[in-house]
Amino acid sequence: MTMWVFGYGSLLWNPGFDPVESVLARLPGYHRSFCMWSIHHRGSVEKPGLVLALDEVEALQCNGLALAVHPDEESRVLAELRERELVSSAYLEKRLLVDLTDGRRVEAVTYVIDPVHVQYCGGMALEQQAQVIANAHGGRGPNAEYLYNTAAHLHELGIRDPDLDWLSDRVREIRA
Repeated sequence: MTMWVFGYGSLLWNPGFDPVESVLARLPGYHRSFCMWSIHHRGSVEKPGLVLALDEVEALQCNGLALAVHPDEESRVLAELRERELVSSAYLEKRLLVDLTDGRRVEAVTYVIDPVHVQYCGGMALEQQAQVIANAHGGRGPNAEYLYNTAAHLHELGIRDPDLDWLSDRVREIRA
């Protein structure tokens, strides 16, 4: 059975592996938002940034990409994803069913926010998110770069996310 990974943020533009197949997909029951403080990759302990995470919301869905991993690379890819995504234990690794646009339904490794973790910050106003993102920087670079890359790749894929569009425009204004 093929191992799939569901990408909704940086995995869209930096999966860390070459997928053998990449298909638009929908994950029911979850919503993409900047609901996780980043103290490693896009911020620091002293000045946290924000990264995207999946918040469980029954009535919503998240559109993203299902990425198939080559069978010979599954162990390596999973180990690297865990090192990257589970660095602070704010994400939970789950295997969730995603609906592919070609009609298939597959189980995908998916990283969702732990809502009781100290880094969870769901419900933050968009303006506050913009202020944080515009001024944060972490080990993988500026927080704004993460936002811009994700929003651009969602556009390339034809996936609309009005909150990310608004945040991109607002962060550019703040940084100008």
